[in-house]
Amino acid sequence: MSDVTKSMTAMRLAVTVAALGYLVDVYDLILFNVVRWESLADLGLDQAAAESTGVWLLNLQLIGMMVGGVMWGVLGDLRGRISVLFGSIILYSVANLLNAGVGATTGPLAFMGSFDPITAYAVLRFVAGVGLAGELGAGVTLVAELTSRQGRGAAVTVIGAVGVVGAVLAGFVGEFAGWRMAYAIGGVMGLALLALRVGVVESGMFNALEQGSQSFARGIVPILRSWNVAWRLIKIVLVGMPIWFTLAVLVGLAPKIAQSMGMSPAPKPGTLVALYYTGAIFGDLSSGFLSQRLKSRRCAMAIFMTGTAMACALVLTVGSKSAFWYGAATMVMGYFSGYWIVVITTASESFGTNIRATVTTMTPNLIRASAVPVTMSFTAIAGSTGGVWGAAITGAICFAIAAIALTQLSEPYGRDLDYIEE
Repeated sequence: MSDVTKSMTAMRLAVTVAALGYLVDVYDLILFNVVRWESLADLGLDQAAAESTGVWLLNLQLIGMMVGGVMWGVLGDLRGRISVLFGSIILYSVANLLNAGVGATTGPLAFMGSFDPITAYAVLRFVAGVGLAGELGAGVTLVAELTSRQGRGAAVTVIGAVGVVGAVLAGFVGEFAGWRMAYAIGGVMGLALLALRVGVVESGMFNALEQGSQSFARGIVPILRSWNVAWRLIKIVLVGMPIWFTLAVLVGLAPKIAQSMGMSPAPKPGTLVALYYTGAIFGDLSSGFLSQRLKSRRCAMAIFMTGTAMACALVLTVGSKSAFWYGAATMVMGYFSGYWIVVITTASESFGTNIRATVTTMTPNLIRASAVPVTMSFTAIAGSTGGVWGAAITGAICFAIAAIALTQLSEPYGRDLDYIEE
């Protein structure tokens, strides 16, 4: 087998593992939002207690992702991309599987019934959050370093498109299979991925860094000591912030917005998640390949960000007619929000080998964490203006900040990645 054939085989296997890992990652990330009401009611909580507990559990998962975003990123730059890719998959898969047994009294996971169910649920959501934080960044970093500078955008796009299928799967499985079975399915899918570990090779750039005679600071240290590097990371996170505005507010808080519209019945969260991510599958593919065709990540992000803003306006106007129209507008919004994968690609292409895993892993988790201030802003504004105007004003602020940040980014397309951040 020639070196070129070996290189192509290694790249394809890395794309396959990263894509399937991201599918299970997104499945678990979205699943809690789909099943939290059913699961907490089944564990004996009334509606008021379920609402407050659900927010607490979600926040624990987000905190876990923030912790994991730093931890896995640094480990990726210190220990290698593959160790993080599979370590994160193992952690969130085991947490998912055990989550299926919370409060159980029968079956193979009945031992989980000996723990307080809400405490166990909380611990597992935090642990799952830590695990979920690592897979995408490690996978994208590995694939970007194994692929040619002209082809890496297409390879990462495939990862994003396959991964988003996990959200659609979570929406349907969570609605129809029951919450325990849904968690168990996620755990089994993740553990089954470990069979693909054989044959996945480490990034040549990382190996060269390991074998080099010079010693360089790695992980988070160069980011903390250089404002230029830190500001580069912040700008990329701000560009992605509107994506999680659409998810956290227009999808996650749709019942509140629908109530403000006077809509009855309100759209179902599980249905909206499935519709949003169905659109996002095609949006990921379109934005990724558009950035390849234009040879510009910045132009592709600008086009799709504009489309996302217009789709948000569609949700708040046409969506007020009925749950059907709200869902249809949500699918359009999901499509244009698919520039997510271009944001992650940009992060991977914008930093040196010694911190690439750290920033590529931190970026999606910092964007997800932006949902906290965004939802807090929405709640504060909606308290005096109502849900529709609260969403409109909050969204306008998010898009304005993101647009300014985008104008400040340099174009990373086609950049040679084999360099060190001093």
